[in-house]
Parts: sequence; C-alpha cells; structure tokens
Amino acid sequence: MKSDHGHGQEQTPRKPAWLKRGIPAGAAFRKVPDLLRRGGLHTVCEEALCPNRGECFSRGTATFLILGDRCTRDCRFCSVAHGPTGPPDPDEPARVAEAVREMGLQYVVITSVTRDDLEDGGAGLFARTIQEIRARNPEALVEVLIPDFQGDEQALCKVLDARPDVLNHNLETVPRLYPAARPGAVYRRSLELLERVGRYDPAIPVKSGLMLGLGETRREIDRTLRDLREAGCGLLTLGQYLQPTRKHLPVHRFVPPSEFEEWRGVALDLGFGEVASGPFVRSSYRAEAFYQGLRPS
Repeated sequence: MKSDHGHGQEQTPRKPAWLKRGIPAGAAFRKVPDLLRRGGLHTVCEEALCPNRGECFSRGTATFLILGDRCTRDCRFCSVAHGPTGPPDPDEPARVAEAVREMGLQYVVITSVTRDDLEDGGAGLFARTIQEIRARNPEALVEVLIPDFQGDEQALCKVLDARPDVLNHNLETVPRLYPAARPGAVYRRSLELLERVGRYDPAIPVKSGLMLGLGETRREIDRTLRDLREAGCGLLTLGQYLQPTRKHLPVHRFVPPSEFEEWRGVALDLGFGEVASGPFVRSSYRAEAFYQGLRPS
C-alpha cells in the first residue's frame, strides 16, 4: 500500500475510469425526489451532490436532511449551502415520517445540516423525527448521522433517549487536516462524542467514516482508525473524497479500489464489526445491508 504525503500538488489529478458514473434518468429515478419536493423535504443526496444519488433514487431510497438546507459551518469539502438559516420547521418530523411511509422504507437514515445557532444544535428535532417515524412505521429501523452539537452532552443524550438503531458521527478526515477541511470542528471533540454514546447506551451501535484522498498519509489513517476503535466505534465507512466545485478543497489523490480493500482488512483486524470501504462508499450508502452484515465487535 502506497503512502501519500501532504498537500503539495498544484493540480487535481485526472479522474480515473473507476470513478466515472452516470446519473440515470426516467420515472424510477424521478419518483423519490418528486415525492420529497411535494413534502417540502431535503436530501443530503442532492444537497451534497452525492455520486450515488442516481442509484439510490432508482432503488426508491434517500437520506433525509433535516433542520433546513443551510449550514452554519462552512466545511471546505462539503457542497451543502452555508449562510443564514431560519428557525426549524416544527412539522418537519411528521413530514419525514409520512415520506418514509409512502416510500415503504424499512431502514431510514436521517442526517442534518449543522445548526450551531440553536441552543441544542437541533438535537430535539432529531429526537422528534425518530419518534414520528416509529409512530407511523413501527417496523422501520432508524440510523442518525449527527453533527457534534459543539460537544453538548445533554444535546447528544436527547438523541440517544429516542433510541436510534445506529448512531453515526463522521470524523471525516485525519486530525492534521481539520483546519483545512473542517475549521469549525474539533477532532478530539468528535472522538469524545463517540465515546459518550457507548457509555450512555452500549446497546446502540456506533458508526463513523472517513474520506480518503485529501492528503492524509498511511500512518495518519492507521492512527485515526485506532482512535476510533479506542472510542468504541464498531462500524466504519471509508470513501473517496470528490471535489464538489472549484471553490472546495482539491482532490490530492484518487485512491484505487485495491487500496480501499486493503484498508478494509486493516480495519477488520483492528476489531471493527463491519467495514464498507471503496471509492463510492458514503456514510449512508446501502446502510441497510451494512447494518444487516454487522458482526459483534
């Protein structure tokens, strides 16, 4: 496995063949976004320009984005809009739950923009969304991908008290790259959040993920995986960073599929219960199959 070093590249490397994927068209693809627009709902699939959105929409699934479509932070890897935000919509949890019912989802992934302007960071709306989904769809499993709530333990506990089936919080990258990629986040604060989940409710699986290709080295990846295991994380996703627009951080390196597979082996050897690792892997990509493949860690 080759190491990559630093951010010294002037130009983004040419996208390799294994990263070229078309967006399908047709009725099956349009059905999900049309349904969500009718409900006034957002998806991270569209807001973050996910490369898998065509596949997921065509399979009748999506990852819900709550608390609006604008983020109070301005991470340099993410295409979600940044800027002034209005108050949370109190009816949004019920509309999400109704969309879940209409789509017939058995596994639901809920994420949000980061709302540092709110007293609880939006934790209460996460909890109500879980509760509304369960009320209308009692058989559905719910995974939440949460922000760091600025380290507020009470906010985290609001979400955990609603008993999500999986609690996900992404580290996104190695600590050295936080100032460039996640200037509003703190590496140790995110690790502490993951640790708190296990202490508060050990029955809830803990999940996290990293993007590769931002300039991290092999040693940094290995150390970060070990940090995650020490924090009690048992589910891991590893995917390729793709530059959303020219205003965002450039890709330093395109990691080949064989290297992603090697990292999967490393992570499993470290004790992760399940690992999804590949160029197109994202936090919620095929999350239901990922959950079903979980082995005790």
